[in-house]
Amino acid sequence: MTLDRDAIRATAVRIAAHVRRTPTIAVDGADFGIPEVRLVFKLEFLQHAGSFKSRGAFNQMLTRAIPPVGVVAASGGNHGAAVAYAAMKTGHPATIFVPEVASPAKMDQIHGYGAHLEVGGDRYADALAASEKWIEKSGALAIHAYDQVETLRGQGTVGLEYEEQAPDLDALLVAVGGGGLISGIAAWYAGTIPIIGVEPELAPTLTRALEAGKPVDAPAGGIAADSLAPRRVGQLVFPIAQRYVTRTALVTDDAIRESQRMLWKTLRIVAEPGGAAALAALLSGAWKAKPGETVGVLLCGANTTAVSFS
Repeated sequence: MTLDRDAIRATAVRIAAHVRRTPTIAVDGADFGIPEVRLVFKLEFLQHAGSFKSRGAFNQMLTRAIPPVGVVAASGGNHGAAVAYAAMKTGHPATIFVPEVASPAKMDQIHGYGAHLEVGGDRYADALAASEKWIEKSGALAIHAYDQVETLRGQGTVGLEYEEQAPDLDALLVAVGGGGLISGIAAWYAGTIPIIGVEPELAPTLTRALEAGKPVDAPAGGIAADSLAPRRVGQLVFPIAQRYVTRTALVTDDAIRESQRMLWKTLRIVAEPGGAAALAALLSGAWKAKPGETVGVLLCGANTTAVSFS
């Protein structure tokens, strides 16, 4: 597998006509109760289908041979919406498997993009098992949420854009589910700045893997279970994260809710729990910036029906 800056640059060129170059916004950390720190948010929730996942989905569609039966994906919701959107735009059928924990907003998106939706099981791992049975039966092409090189290269383009838009970052906070986003970004930066993975305490997937020295099962619960609780990180993801992710920080559900509330109060941004998790590490003190630092905070998704954060 080649996942380096050249591969990510080539991917960025390939998918450029199909994805948005999402903006960044710099704010005074004092606005969030973090004085003497400058924050640079990347608004990746403005991406097609509401999350960064569209980058990997389009790279898959544009580089692989799609059979007439189309593609299949298992997802907590965001990946499924992205695959459904990319399939619609490229003219391919899509079947999406999601667990019962998937939010209604994400299921509505998948339906709206014309994909066939299958709902069942408690968590992402159940949806993945169901999708694998469908692949054996139908011959559809699997589009994995985080453990395929095409997906990782697509997600790595977030890092490429971030560095171009904010070249002075001292550290970057990224929410972690299966690890596709953070490993793609970490491969782009390749150790040049600290990359901090942020996980819910109730879904410490990468934290457990780094402690064990390999991907292992972890709890898969909490408020962000539809986006940050796949049970274990990917086999392709782990060595990249082990090499380039500086550390992880665990946050509570309450801290994630407070992050959502503060994003709404301060910037009028509505973020889903997984999309707000990275900021929660700063607000809760799970990770602390040094005075004078410029910190990147990736806001990676906004597929939610929750709009009241009072």
